[in-house]
Amino acid sequence: MGSTKILLTTDDGIHSPGLRAAAETLLELGEVTIVAPLNQQTSMGRSYHAHPDAVLVPVPFEIDGTNVQTYSCECSPAVAIRHGMDVLFQDKNPDLVVAGINYGENLSIGIGTSGTVGAALEGAVRGVPALGISKQTDVYSHRNYTEQDWSVSQFFLKLFAERLLSAKMPFDVDALKVDIPDNATEQTPWRITRLARRTYYSRILSNPSVKTRVRDMKTGIEPSATQAEPGTDVHAIVVERVVSVTPVSLDATSRVRSEELDRVLKS
Repeated sequence: MGSTKILLTTDDGIHSPGLRAAAETLLELGEVTIVAPLNQQTSMGRSYHAHPDAVLVPVPFEIDGTNVQTYSCECSPAVAIRHGMDVLFQDKNPDLVVAGINYGENLSIGIGTSGTVGAALEGAVRGVPALGISKQTDVYSHRNYTEQDWSVSQFFLKLFAERLLSAKMPFDVDALKVDIPDNATEQTPWRITRLARRTYYSRILSNPSVKTRVRDMKTGIEPSATQAEPGTDVHAIVVERVVSVTPVSLDATSRVRSEELDRVLKS
């Protein structure tokens, strides 16, 4: 698969060990190009935020003697994918877009804030198969490069990257969101899941007032996560402790029957 071209990014910044782990794995599948934010961009979602003068800055990046074409950019992960494709893939899109391996699971209806999912969806907009992959970690690790064993996440990254490269996904599957439990092994089963319609990450403020700073907010996991409905990504990770594979669509339109909504709006 030497001619296969893969565009890789992360919302954890160009120096993320998770990014390096992903690159190591993807080099087994083809030619890897990395375009990633210069700094930590967790929770940027699909924002098009960027320094107006930002350009692609070459970054030395070597894996086992192989030089990987790598650039940093002062921008969000979605812009890294968009700008990277506009500049580096003018003649032909890459065969696959990957975002990850992310520090911290991306679960439930909160994925709109996920820079990992946002970057994957930006690739999907161009019609490119896309994968966002995240490893469950403690909350502290979301913004800190703590030491992690990436091997299991690499195993599942390779598995689903190969599937996306070899098979056309069904209509409305624009990207795959893959989340790996922190205790997973290569033998851990995986499940097709849907987004849980509940908050997963909690926002904690002590004695809030108008003088409370945004940075005073602490992030935690909702205690009710263990009560998530079976079949959801939260239930898969928190209760079943299996790998969650969620198909994600660019079409955010409600699936309500139009006649039902029409009736309610006209009543």
